[in-house]
Amino acid sequence: MSRSGDASPWPFAPYLNRWQLVPDGEALHTHSSDLLPVRAGGQPAMLKLPRGAEERRGGGLMRWWQGDGAARVLAYDEGTGALLLERLTGPRSLVQMVREGQDDEASRILCGVAARLHVPRARPLPELAPLERWFRSLEAASRQHGGMFVEAADTARQLLETPRDVGVLHGDLHHENVLDGSRLEQGGRGWLAIDPHSLLGERGFDYANIFCNPDLKTATQPGRLARQSHVVAQAAGLERSRLLQWVLAYAGLSAAWWLEDGRHDEAQPVLTVAALAAAELL
Repeated sequence: MSRSGDASPWPFAPYLNRWQLVPDGEALHTHSSDLLPVRAGGQPAMLKLPRGAEERRGGGLMRWWQGDGAARVLAYDEGTGALLLERLTGPRSLVQMVREGQDDEASRILCGVAARLHVPRARPLPELAPLERWFRSLEAASRQHGGMFVEAADTARQLLETPRDVGVLHGDLHHENVLDGSRLEQGGRGWLAIDPHSLLGERGFDYANIFCNPDLKTATQPGRLARQSHVVAQAAGLERSRLLQWVLAYAGLSAAWWLEDGRHDEAQPVLTVAALAAAELL
């Protein structure tokens, strides 16, 4: 995420007027959306303008969760996908917890949030992308680059052909996408997710990204993946070997995405995570 030096609210002006919002900070610009901290009725909120279909799907899923395990949507524009979200300003950080030696606890918190998000709801599903679609990039990388990509692609294929516990997935659950909601109303609502990718697939997939985060230096520390695989498997109620398969498959997919972006320097450490998962499976 890059921070803009221009806090101009002009891209957000229609929504500032419609939803009676007051800018409350600098605009933020990512590769997929524009965001502006605002005040809504005196309360901190975040105005998010998505640029692509994936981000718009994410907004639909945030509405579907209705604040249970995720930040609550305060307003929504059906036409553009613009969102007004609760702004989570609690002081705690999962990234900082890991840096302070609380890696196990951070992983358990992520598992707890995932469990809340995965609970079935008695209402029509939002628009979701099938998990199989995401792994096309990994298949292409396995044909082009071989090596660990082949093992990751073979593993992904086996998992996708024998799905378990299929349901709604966040799709990008990691330490920076789960924030502290302790300063919200009524004493807060605990840790809450933001920025989903809105997928449909096996729930085990949602835990794999934990192992590539909060940064690749941490992810590739000797013994870290082995330990966290036990912590996450127990906290999430998953079979450890199947969890490790998802880690292998996801890490290969993530590396494939980096190669697509021309970022070979970023792909190699993620492939190291894949190799560590493969070694644990042996």
